[in-house]
Amino acid sequence: MRLDKLDYLDGDNLKVLVALTYYRPHVSGLTIYVERLARALVGRGHQVTVLTSRYDTNLALNEVLNGVNVVRVPVAMRISKGVIMPTIGLVASKLVYSHDVLSIHLPQLDASGIALRARILGKPSILTYHSDLTLPRTIFNRLVNLLVDGSNHIAASLSDAICAYTSDFAINSHLLSKYLSKVHYILPPVTVSDVDAESVEEWAKLHGIRDDYPVIGVASRLAADKGIEYLLDALPMLLDVHPGLRVIHAGPISDVIGESAYYKRLKPIFRKYSKCYSFVGTLDSYDMTRFYRCCNMIALPSVNSTETFGLVQIEAALCGTPTVASDLPGVRVPSRMTGMGFTVPPGDSTKLSEGILRLLDNNGSYHMHKHEIASQFSPDLVAEQYEKLFHELFLYKRKRIPNIRPEN
Repeated sequence: MRLDKLDYLDGDNLKVLVALTYYRPHVSGLTIYVERLARALVGRGHQVTVLTSRYDTNLALNEVLNGVNVVRVPVAMRISKGVIMPTIGLVASKLVYSHDVLSIHLPQLDASGIALRARILGKPSILTYHSDLTLPRTIFNRLVNLLVDGSNHIAASLSDAICAYTSDFAINSHLLSKYLSKVHYILPPVTVSDVDAESVEEWAKLHGIRDDYPVIGVASRLAADKGIEYLLDALPMLLDVHPGLRVIHAGPISDVIGESAYYKRLKPIFRKYSKCYSFVGTLDSYDMTRFYRCCNMIALPSVNSTETFGLVQIEAALCGTPTVASDLPGVRVPSRMTGMGFTVPPGDSTKLSEGILRLLDNNGSYHMHKHEIASQFSPDLVAEQYEKLFHELFLYKRKRIPNIRPEN
């Protein structure tokens, strides 16, 4: 059911406030999710404002991106991957008051304060939980984790409903498992560009990719939770079988927030394997499709619950490319849904190399029709599900329905 005219707003479209720490041009699975959701809501006639951090002083405080109003709050200082924004409370109060509904995305240090404002002002709020926060093990980071976890729990208790990608992750999450009675499951929005074969060949030629050796793709920012060191450790075993093998890595590398030490640690190893491991930088949607179609497979060797699904698995599947991913809650779901690949134990280079070799040897066995996958992850479908949930929450707040329970 498409809710173009919501009776509780007298026929007007929704004014949706979306809150998250980082938004475009920052690149991560979370920002990509929110961008697709926001654009889909705009496409359905709603007014969408994104409240986020001005993590880079070169970014505008206010701008419109693809029809989405973006409000960035100045950052006074950064703590690991988090940011401190002294004026976030004032800005959030004004925006919560002027919007109809809230979509709050975690992890986010400021989520509890924003959720509290929604509760006080009687605005329906949905909290979308994308991942646990897992920082490198230091005493300071343990304190940061405790602070963020506390804020997340407050936000979860104050929000009217919680969204998760899959039940597999929710029941294994230290946060979501405590709030299962109000968790709703909505698959993430995924889409890829239409690219013809000639354009794919052009991109392959540009990056020196040939058909006489296998190509492993990596599509992620360079971060410790992605487990790239295990892929590097697996390379000698892979090269013994496929001497001409190449790894092509798409995504931000040296300027990833909070990951400079990780990059510094891996840099000598990248240099050692420079003939077979190369980087193509951060790609737009069109070039990402060309990238996926040039790869024989994608490797996603993530090591912890910061990875909860792996949007790249669905993007790759839509391009006909299977994935070997870590057997983690939520991350193991895409291959089960699509049949496009399989999972291996996380943090095990030997099992990872065996999995990659197995997939390369049987690549043709892992395929599913594109339309079967696309229909389940359409951004418009995701936006429609959020609309329906907002509508039900409003009726519940007006006591017009007895309760709102997940249809799980």
